[in-house]
Amino acid sequence: MVNKIFSNISSINAFHSKFLLPELEKRMQEWETTPRIGDILQKLAPFLKMYGEYVKGFDNAMELVKNMTERIPQFKSVVEEIQKQKICGSLTLQHHMLEPVQRIPRYEMLLKDYLRKLPSDSPDWNDAKKSLEIISTAASHSNSAIRKMENLKKLLEIYEMLGEEEDIVNPSNELIKEGQILKLAARNTSAQERYLFLFNNMLLYCVPRFSLVGSKFTVRTRVGIDGMKIVETHNEEYPHTFQVSGKERTLELQASSEQDKEEWIKALQETIDAFHQRHETFRNAIAKDNDLHSEVSTAELGKRAPRWIRDNEVTMCMKCKESFNALTRRRHHCRACGHVVCWKCSDYKAQLEYDGGKLSKVCKDCYQIISGFTDSEEKKRKGILEIESAEVSGNSVVCSFLQYMEKSKPWQKAWCVIPKQDPLVLYMYGAPQVSTARVSEGTTALRNGGWGETVNSTSFYCSPLERENSGTFTVFH
Repeated sequence: MVNKIFSNISSINAFHSKFLLPELEKRMQEWETTPRIGDILQKLAPFLKMYGEYVKGFDNAMELVKNMTERIPQFKSVVEEIQKQKICGSLTLQHHMLEPVQRIPRYEMLLKDYLRKLPSDSPDWNDAKKSLEIISTAASHSNSAIRKMENLKKLLEIYEMLGEEEDIVNPSNELIKEGQILKLAARNTSAQERYLFLFNNMLLYCVPRFSLVGSKFTVRTRVGIDGMKIVETHNEEYPHTFQVSGKERTLELQASSEQDKEEWIKALQETIDAFHQRHETFRNAIAKDNDLHSEVSTAELGKRAPRWIRDNEVTMCMKCKESFNALTRRRHHCRACGHVVCWKCSDYKAQLEYDGGKLSKVCKDCYQIISGFTDSEEKKRKGILEIESAEVSGNSVVCSFLQYMEKSKPWQKAWCVIPKQDPLVLYMYGAPQVSTARVSEGTTALRNGGWGETVNSTSFYCSPLERENSGTFTVFH
């Protein structure tokens, strides 16, 4: 519990007491001959980023202290006894826990004030300015960590309110606005109570659920921001109305007041504008790249090394257009065309001539061009994996358990089948009852004296077989 409450505060304290404070105290003693602190701060400021870890866990730590104080009398008694000590300055534990969160922004303000009062020709000017840039970055990390934690916490709350059915807990999702609203029925214009959750990439149109436990809302429609339009409408019988028109659905909504209506229209329009601006930046990056750099032609894919598009030139996958984030959707480069794509769109490998025929990560489009697979063939290839083990085993050349090994992993047992209709394919299942498999390729021989071979870093061995069969085969495992 101590670690959960105080995180890495011991490391932070050690840094200050053993490095920053002694250096500053020594410089104060030498101030008449060396009137500067910028060089010290510039050298040690990068270590201030360690505050980020403390800040990330701050909300959870405060919640933990609150719960333990309410549930554990002994904990409450000890904390209150410590708080009475003179050294605590009549402040609570929570007040002291907040100090490290405020420390970096405080350093930033002090250094700004120092620079304002420092003559521009001072020998300390350049070092102090560089130190401010480093500390400002650390401060932004702290502020960013606070905002991200607050956003994720809010997303989790909404996730529970929606019955844990909507996949919204994603660092790239940001809640913009939420609130009650009335929806006008299409046929008779009767008003129905609804609830909206506006995110940076979608609008959740929800119906309230009157339940004492469980979810509070049911999602009726998810309207994407892409293609959304907002129109202010006029209805004499129902004032304060506006229309949300999206690809998925068009909604005529009624706000509680004219001010509420204007706030919703403003929030929706700003979200749409921001969404289009992100996509425009994305399109401009591609257009700029096309203007300045010649892309590898289709005929040259895999034969000539591409020019890699820089990570900071794009904000979303250049194939599926999903936004990148540091946790669940990171940036990858296609080794054939050089585009920046997400892991889902780069989950393919192809042999590239310019890299000596080495299997390299490529996007789906390049994979289909280089390998010659079409969408229909890819679907067919994946469909084979869904054939049940029992179905294949009942109509097979041979089937039995085999031992196999992948790289440095220990030998494992698998149920292996060579079907009659596809004798050059070896299916590998976890058990005779399993219904799915995965694929790799290679060349080997089956002989009466037993069989041993390595295929795509996977080694196989089986006891003597009655049938001899050799050639190129595909291994589904």
